[in-house]
Amino acid sequence: MGLTFGGDTTLVDLAGASGSPNLVFGGNAAFLGDVLGVEVDVGYAPGFFQSGDERLVLGNSATTVTGNLVIAVPRHVTEYTLGPYFVAGFGLMHAHIEDVLGVLSVSRTLPAVNFGGGVTGFLSKRIGLNWEARYFSSISRSETQGVSFGAEQLSFWRASMGLVVRY
Repeated sequence: MGLTFGGDTTLVDLAGASGSPNLVFGGNAAFLGDVLGVEVDVGYAPGFFQSGDERLVLGNSATTVTGNLVIAVPRHVTEYTLGPYFVAGFGLMHAHIEDVLGVLSVSRTLPAVNFGGGVTGFLSKRIGLNWEARYFSSISRSETQGVSFGAEQLSFWRASMGLVVRY
């Protein structure tokens, strides 16, 4: 669970809300060696393109699905402390905006990159907590009439905290 913030887009954002903080839900699964690992990350931010009680937007969200490489401080060094890591990868970002008139609706899936880092601390051998900040950006440069101002682009930061279960 976390927040998106610092967003920017060229897509038609009637409420101008993409830069505002927004709740995000998600999860990830990782396979980690001592230093290197791979991860799949999924995030869903309902209401990403809407602010307050405004009625121009009926339904909207931003969703990310990425595959990533993880580089961590060796486990034996961080056994009793917070373990920092860096993550970077690529995947897909989907933007959905349904306006009240149905004229400027957007449903776009764009290739995306992400990078960030965080720390994980374990409370027991199997249960821990994770804190992370990650930047997401689309890499599409296509021009689409009517749904964007110039090349389609969406980017934002995500800060999150989560429960970690180690198997």
